[in-house]
Amino acid sequence: MLFRLLCLAALLLPHGALAQAPGEEAKACVPKGVLNPIYESESQKIDWPQEAPRLRADVPNVSRQGDRLRLAIDGGTAVELQDCPYGDAGYQYLYERYDDPGRFYVVRTPGLDDFTWTLVMKRTGRLFTVHGAPVWASDKARFLTVGCSLQPPRGALSIITPSGNRLTTEAEFELPCATESCSARWDFESWISVACTPRDDPGRKGKEFVLMRGRDGKWNRFGR
Repeated sequence: MLFRLLCLAALLLPHGALAQAPGEEAKACVPKGVLNPIYESESQKIDWPQEAPRLRADVPNVSRQGDRLRLAIDGGTAVELQDCPYGDAGYQYLYERYDDPGRFYVVRTPGLDDFTWTLVMKRTGRLFTVHGAPVWASDKARFLTVGCSLQPPRGALSIITPSGNRLTTEAEFELPCATESCSARWDFESWISVACTPRDDPGRKGKEFVLMRGRDGKWNRFGR
């Protein structure tokens, strides 16, 4: 009976505080599979030169040495992110910016058939993976990310709140990204507008809806 009550309580929980992630530690590259044949040439000719101005903007907290991105963290230490361009699951790290409201570094993490963002907490050096660049509400209390792609199949809007050394997912909403391309914006601190465009007809409107946060902290969807 207790087990059933706990399951029922979980189902009835509002969208607030869906999940609290502790993050991961940076790990060294363990090669699995063959080296991506274009990694070295594209990194040296395109990726790293384009990254260089962003690194210079945040010296001395960030630097690169070859395939290693070094980020300073509190306490006078640093965390190193090492590229691992081997096999189908290979990836690399490209510095984007330091996010002051969240106190984390934003790092693009492209892979052979994927693209994610890595948020590195300046306080602890722990890594959090999200599927879109953070977009903050005006009060800087929470941010949203939009992951919308055909390959890999991905379609979700996440609302995330920093909580101490962790990130808490307040809510997550499905997006019709198999057939439409979607974007989102904050209109107010508790109001998000979402607009989608059909992939096969960009001139036509797709699904549109708003997300509103109630006084109870629960996010609700309104619209078609």
